[in-house]
Amino acid sequence: MAGTKLVLCGLVALSALSGCGGDDKQAVTGQPTATQCAPGQYFDGRICQSPTGTVPAATATPAATAPAATVPTAIPGLATTTAGPTATPLDSATAQAVTSLIAPLAATAAAPGAKAVGAAIAGNFAQGQSLEQTVQMNPGKCYTIVGAGAPTIQNLDIQLVPSISIPGLPAAVVAADSSQGSTAIVGQQPNCYKWALPMGGTMKVVVSVSAGQGMAAAQVFEK
Repeated sequence: MAGTKLVLCGLVALSALSGCGGDDKQAVTGQPTATQCAPGQYFDGRICQSPTGTVPAATATPAATAPAATVPTAIPGLATTTAGPTATPLDSATAQAVTSLIAPLAATAAAPGAKAVGAAIAGNFAQGQSLEQTVQMNPGKCYTIVGAGAPTIQNLDIQLVPSISIPGLPAAVVAADSSQGSTAIVGQQPNCYKWALPMGGTMKVVVSVSAGQGMAAAQVFEK
């Protein structure tokens, strides 16, 4: 029995030695450190990549829009002048064809005894064109403006506006004719335009053709 035990012990010892042999490497039990990628990218084991293989481009910030410049406008409810491109002025000899039409109209439109002030405004007008002339006005006086044109003019307009206007704004109309046709009258009696200031001043007469074309003239009368 003693010999059998010795044999068994020898076999157990030999088995233990063979089971402990091999490499002396230690097992790696720790987990690899996680790599953080930008939103929309993934880690392929080496580097961060996007699904398309490129890094997404940065979104451009839209540039601030500059505020639109404020354009001056006319005061609501206030009529303004409609002067257009300048018509061709006529010399006194050529203008007689239309200035001769003014006297018969002035005989009934202006106050009795009214006198012409300055030279007539006369021109050859295309549709939309205008002529302007400054007239001197005096305290206590009453004014009438009479205009007439060739039959080819379908509508002649006359407006009376201040000679000095606010920069950036069209001149305000203080008096204008409301008729249609080749004649126009501003301040027809008994409602002539009265200069109410205690001192003299200037106003501007704007003669324009809104329909048709041809020669036309206007004359200012004072009483």
